[in-house]
Amino acid sequence: MIGLRYLKSTPTTYLMRFRNGQIRRHGAGISMFYWTFNSIIVRVNLASEDLPFVFEQQTSDFQDVTIQGNMTYRVADPQQLAKKLDFSIDARGRYQSDDPDSIRDRLVRMLQVEANEFSRQRSITEMLTAGPDLTERLQTFASKATIPRDLGLEIESVVLLQIKPTPEMESALQAETREATLQKADLAVHERRKSAIAAEQEIRERELQNERITQEKQREVREAELAADVAIELGREELVRQQAANEKTLASARAETLRQTFDAMSVVDWKTIAASSESTDAKQLIAMAFGELAENAQKIGRLDISPDLLRDLMGDTTTDGSNTQSGSRRRKSE
Repeated sequence: MIGLRYLKSTPTTYLMRFRNGQIRRHGAGISMFYWTFNSIIVRVNLASEDLPFVFEQQTSDFQDVTIQGNMTYRVADPQQLAKKLDFSIDARGRYQSDDPDSIRDRLVRMLQVEANEFSRQRSITEMLTAGPDLTERLQTFASKATIPRDLGLEIESVVLLQIKPTPEMESALQAETREATLQKADLAVHERRKSAIAAEQEIRERELQNERITQEKQREVREAELAADVAIELGREELVRQQAANEKTLASARAETLRQTFDAMSVVDWKTIAASSESTDAKQLIAMAFGELAENAQKIGRLDISPDLLRDLMGDTTTDGSNTQSGSRRRKSE
């Protein structure tokens, strides 16, 4: 029949049939017949949709960065969305306006405004490492923003894929990072060399310390030996001094003894001393007797000497000296 159409939808499609400005039928996944000349059909997709976005922002140091990500949203209240935007379709099922596509533009601009405020507060280097912070901020902002709520939309997630500088700035940053990495590598090599030199110096210092300790010990041993030698020499010197003192004392005692002996003997006749000496033999006694006779020759009238006495005096005699002396004295008395 002319003007009669049949329409069916999937479970993720919400259909509304308006007639005379009033909703006559609506629901998700329904099917219906309708007259084209007096009915308006509104179709709203309830499935989650991915909205990729790419936009450029400027940092606090006036450098451009490209922010790329993806936002997932869905229609939570299709009737409210139908009141704000035109989602009506024609007989071929095509949207009669550009309003369905404008949702995506509105959501992207909403994120762009928030990302612009975020990037203006950070330098290029800070911005390149602020991906997690920006993601969290956009997610929180999108879930609380009034635009999706007024349109009956629900933001499920916001994910950042990358924050990229311009090619020139990227090359400059890569060169700077490369130089910093090379400097760190050189510094690490320098530190390793410094550590090796310090370790070698420490080992050398320990060796020198050991050598000094060894030399000190050797010096102490030499000093001990020298002190021992000095002590020995001092002992020897003291011994010699004591021996000299002892000999001096002994000589003084001997001299005193001799002096006293000589003093005592000075009043004694030497003949008596010679006669009483144990070292005087018989011949010396006879000689002394003849000398005494010679001294008293004027007193002697006659002196007879026997042949035996003369023989004994002229030759080797074995007779006791005391007998010869007694014989001489007898002859002297005669």
